[in-house]
Formats: sequence, C-alpha cells, structure tokens
Amino acid sequence: MTTGQTRAIKVVAIVLAVYVGIVVIFESLLGYFQPEGDSTVVITTTTDGRSHDRVLTLLESGDQLYVAANHWPRAWYKRALENPDVQLTLNGEQAAYRAVPITGSEHDRIGEEFAVGLFFRFLTGFPPRYFVRLDPVEVPRGSATEDAETMEGV
Repeated sequence: MTTGQTRAIKVVAIVLAVYVGIVVIFESLLGYFQPEGDSTVVITTTTDGRSHDRVLTLLESGDQLYVAANHWPRAWYKRALENPDVQLTLNGEQAAYRAVPITGSEHDRIGEEFAVGLFFRFLTGFPPRYFVRLDPVEVPRGSATEDAETMEGV
C-alpha cells in the first residue's frame, strides 16, 4: 500500500468518525432536551409495568393521527409494538390510543406526505423511517376510567 493510499484511508476514517460523532451528539441532545412545540405530543408507552414518556411530532392526515420513528434511538417504538395500548398527551389532555404499525401503500403515502429534508436525514444518520397510526380507544361505559372522568365533570 502506498503512502497516498494510506493517507486517503486515514482521511476517510477521520471524516467518517467526525460524521458519526455529529450524529451521536445531535441525537443525544434531541433526546435529552425533547423539544416541544405546537405539533408535538407526549406518547406514554409501558413495559414491565413501568411507563415511559417521549416527545414526538404529531402527524395528521385526514382524520387519522400518526407518529414516526425518525431516529436511531427508538425504544418508544419498540415498546409500542410490544404493548400497543398507549397514552397520548396533547395540550395537557390525555387520551388512550392503539398504536398500529403501518406498511405498504399507507406507509408510502404517509412517508411522502410527511417527507423530511436531506439535511435532517444527514443529521440523524439516515435511519429508516417507521410510522405508527394512532387509533382512538373507546373507554368502555361503566369502566373506572369513565367513572373518574364523569366525576371530574361534577
């Protein structure tokens, strides 16, 4: 191997290491600060009886609600697949939903409708995107949850 080839390999390795560092820092800061805005919600997933909150961007298409796993850290998504009964908090109000992973033409349509830019994809390390449709869960009449909600209105 020539000196030029060795130097080229070192430059590529350094550039790659810097890029990976940028992605790790960006994802870590985003996960730590969990910025909230007008289009964000808090999704609560559960595992082993413990609840976990995560701030996500709410995607609305027609009368359907979606959230997307746009980053490499996606523990919330794995928990939602394992236990699809989730809570969504929007403007301080909670509601129960069933998280339904979407595939096929629905996935393609939502992916196109809510496309993310190249710069964002670059900063996040080009992770695959997965979407979850949030189907509202009806609270059964006479349940403890409905009774508590009725009592709040009294």
